[in-house]
Amino acid sequence: MIKAPLFLLALLAATAAAAGTARNVILFIGDAGGIPTLHAASIHGHGQPQALFIQHLPHLGLMDTSAADAWVTDSAAGMSAIVTGQKTNNGVLSQSAAAVKDQRDGETLQTILEHAEQRGLSTGVITNMSIADATPAACYAHANYRKKTGEIFAQLAQPRFGDGVDIVIGAGRKAVLAGTRELGIDIEARLRTQGYVVLDSPAALSAEAPRVAALTDDGDFDPRPVVARAIEILSRNPKGYFLMVEWDMHPTKLRRGLDRVLQMDDIVRQTAAQVKDDTLIIFTADHSFDLRTRGGKPGEPLLPAEPAASAPAAKPNVRVDDGHTGEQVLVAAQGPGAEKVHGFIKNTDLFHVMMSAYGWTAAAP
Repeated sequence: MIKAPLFLLALLAATAAAAGTARNVILFIGDAGGIPTLHAASIHGHGQPQALFIQHLPHLGLMDTSAADAWVTDSAAGMSAIVTGQKTNNGVLSQSAAAVKDQRDGETLQTILEHAEQRGLSTGVITNMSIADATPAACYAHANYRKKTGEIFAQLAQPRFGDGVDIVIGAGRKAVLAGTRELGIDIEARLRTQGYVVLDSPAALSAEAPRVAALTDDGDFDPRPVVARAIEILSRNPKGYFLMVEWDMHPTKLRRGLDRVLQMDDIVRQTAAQVKDDTLIIFTADHSFDLRTRGGKPGEPLLPAEPAASAPAAKPNVRVDDGHTGEQVLVAAQGPGAEKVHGFIKNTDLFHVMMSAYGWTAAAP
C-alpha cells in the first residue's frame, strides 16, 4: 500500500471536497437490519423510538431489496445488486441474472470494490459472519452459488483488478480453510506470499500492518477497535479507499440481534467522528426480516427478563417469524454524494450513488 506525507493527504482531501467528490466510501450493511428491527432495537437500547445515530444521518431513503427472480431476496442477490448495480437471482454472487443457481454461470459483474481496485484505491471487507458468506463475498467474488465456499474465498488470492482486497476480516475460518484445501490450495500460504499478515483473531490487528487477513471462528469480536484500525491502514493510500463493514442483525435470537443493531450503530457513530468530510458513509440492509413490535410501554423493558420456570410466560412485546421479508429498508448517508439518497430507490441505485460519489461512471449493462 502507498504511504504519503500528511500534507499530500490533506491536499488530496481538500481537492476532493472542493470538487464535491468522495475520496473514500464506507458501506455499512446491517444483515437483516430492516426498519422493524431498527425500531425495536432503538426501544430496546434507548427506551424510545428513533434514538439510533443512523436514524439521524442527514440523508435518508427507502430502498427496494428485491432480487431478479423473487420479491424477497437472499443476501447473495441483495448484496450483489448493491455492489454491481444489476439485479441477479437468489443464491448468485455478482453474476448477471443469466446465472442459474449452482448450475450455470452468468456474466461476471464488476463490483464497486473491483472498481476501486482498478483505480488504485485500497479496499477492505469486515464482517462478523463467514468471510465467504454472501454479503462479503459479493464484494470480491463471482459464483453461481453462494455455498461454494472454497471457490469463493480462493478468488481473494486471484483478484481480477489491482492487487486485491487489502483488509480481510471475518469469521468462518475452519470452513474457509477446509474448502480451499479441497481445491488443493494452501490459502494461508498463498496469502502470505501476496504480502498479507495472516491472523487468527481480529483483535490482533495492528494499525501498522500493510495488508491483513484475519480469520476467526468467533464472530463475537468487538468491532469498534477493528474498524478504527482498518480505517487507519486504508487511509494511508492517498488515492482513497473503499470499505464494506457487515454486522449480522438477524433477530432469530432476538436479544442478540437487537444488541448487534446497537453495536453497529456505535460503529457508525464512531466512524463518523473518525473520518474527514471527504468520506461518504452509507448504512443500509441487504434485506428486511419478519419482526414486529406488538406491545410494550414507555418506561418498561421491551424484552423482559426470562420468567422463572414455574411462572407463566408473558405475551411477548416483539414477535419474530423465521424469514426474510420484502419491504423497503432504510438507507442513511452522510458525506460527498449523500444527497442522492432520498425518496424511494432501488438496491441497484446504491451502486451508482457510490460510483458517482467517487466521480466515476460505469458502462451500461
